Amino acid sequence: MGSDVNVSGTLIWYYYVCKREVWLMGHQINPDEDNPNIDLGRFIHNYSYSRFDKRKELNLGHSKIDFLKKDGGELVVCEVKKSSKHKKSARMQLLFYLDEFRERGIVAKGELRFPQEKKIEHVTLDEEAKSELDKARKEILKVLYMAVPPEPQELSVCKSCGYHDLCWA
Repeated sequence: MGSDVNVSGTLIWYYYVCKREVWLMGHQINPDEDNPNIDLGRFIHNYSYSRFDKRKELNLGHSKIDFLKKDGGELVVCEVKKSSKHKKSARMQLLFYLDEFRERGIVAKGELRFPQEKKIEHVTLDEEAKSELDKARKEILKVLYMAVPPEPQELSVCKSCGYHDLCWA
């Protein structure tokens, strides 16, 4: 792995779900694109909040943000997820995006959106979250620089994971 290793919002997400996924994704080993879970997530992402279409998937560094909106003059970064099952992962991913904006001198708030559950959670970057993000970034880099992926661990998410066959075949 070269010196151009970068932590992205997606890797933050995977870090809080499965360290092996961090390594696989970070080494450009993609999950099974025909996985029904991935298809559902793609569908929800593409068809939820269609009024924001013109602003979907903003590239920010090595990350893709679902969409932006204005709320009373404040910038709001919105992250759409199919469910709140991995709310901690989603929250940390959104905090990562807020921190990326902060590093560029842009103040923003965040919203986690779970359209199937009709839920919105407001997220604000604070010092505690910043500290946890810094720790996660360091741990992700350690995983990415490993010569081989971490051993698979049987997790509740394994059954529906796009990497299932790679880990358990």
